[in-house]
Amino acid sequence: MRLDKLSIINYKNIQASTLNLSPKMNCFIGHNGEGKTNLLDAIYYLSFCKSAFNPKDSEVMRHESDFFVLEGNYQTDSGDAEQIYSSMKRGTKKHFKRNKKEYKKLSEHIGLIPLTFVSPSDSSLIEGGSEERRKLMDVVISQYDRLYIETLTRYNKTLQQRNSLLKQEEEPDQTLMELLEMQMAEFGEQIYRKREDFVKELTPVFQEIYQTISKDREQVSLEYVSHGQRGDLLNVIQRDRTKDRIMGYSLHGIHKDDLLMMLGGYPMKREGSQGQNKTFVLALKLAQFNFLKRTAGNNTPLLLLDDIFDKLDADRVEQIIKLVSGKNFGQIFITDTNRDHLDRILHSCDSDYKLFAVKNGEITEKNQDYV
Repeated sequence: MRLDKLSIINYKNIQASTLNLSPKMNCFIGHNGEGKTNLLDAIYYLSFCKSAFNPKDSEVMRHESDFFVLEGNYQTDSGDAEQIYSSMKRGTKKHFKRNKKEYKKLSEHIGLIPLTFVSPSDSSLIEGGSEERRKLMDVVISQYDRLYIETLTRYNKTLQQRNSLLKQEEEPDQTLMELLEMQMAEFGEQIYRKREDFVKELTPVFQEIYQTISKDREQVSLEYVSHGQRGDLLNVIQRDRTKDRIMGYSLHGIHKDDLLMMLGGYPMKREGSQGQNKTFVLALKLAQFNFLKRTAGNNTPLLLLDDIFDKLDADRVEQIIKLVSGKNFGQIFITDTNRDHLDRILHSCDSDYKLFAVKNGEITEKNQDYV
């Protein structure tokens, strides 16, 4: 998959910009806060129908504006054209169209344009709670398994209904409670199996990429932890119903799943330096890319790399440059404040590229001599 042309109006600090893009490498240089990340987020939005950072669509609208528009002209690996359009007026619901036809359900769009986004905010995968790590699994699986989002949505809806019953002062209806628990177990079992298969296949690829970047200096691992591993999920959900009533929410289920991230056999959160944490997350995201490339409808994912070199030593930077400059990747969008990093990538890439300057939300294409 590649993005040939991108049009942005009133998205965050970008007032208006239309870019004709390179099929291989697109580099964006500028100081922090100028809009480089906002540009990548606009591309993310066209893949996932939402921002990577702002849960409310109204929050991505440029200040003092009452609407935003995003439009991308894509080409699949097989040569088919795809036009994706999204717009929203303040106070109304957003529109999302594929080839000028509006989607009935936004979930139908997920997976059409596979994408992997690496950004500094990914540090929350290590430092944050288990919700961040579940989201990581869900974002990838939903891009190649169309039923996954639907199953996850049903599970979460059933979970909310059970939690509402648990919060009631009066004793909940037992028949309704049992029905909800059976649905939670049914949907939860499906999600558990898909997450388990995903982590099992992802882990060796992730470890290999980490070893390459670190030059075999450290050993890392991933371990999927789920209540689905404790036996029949229905029994697991039901066994502490009394305690659930006291707490007012469901203590067991796949909504408690987690990924243990380890360095040398110890928790990454406790042991990792800034450089090791960044290497860990980058390796994880590049492994996701590799996974999606093999599973997402024979379309090579877009790769978005936002300020990936900060806090890394020269050896790790060199290994990353070799990795992303190779032929395993398709179209890449990369931002940095340091022109030297981008020059080294472009020198190693030996393929088509474009260089853009970003300043105060304005994006300008530059020639090779731009400093």
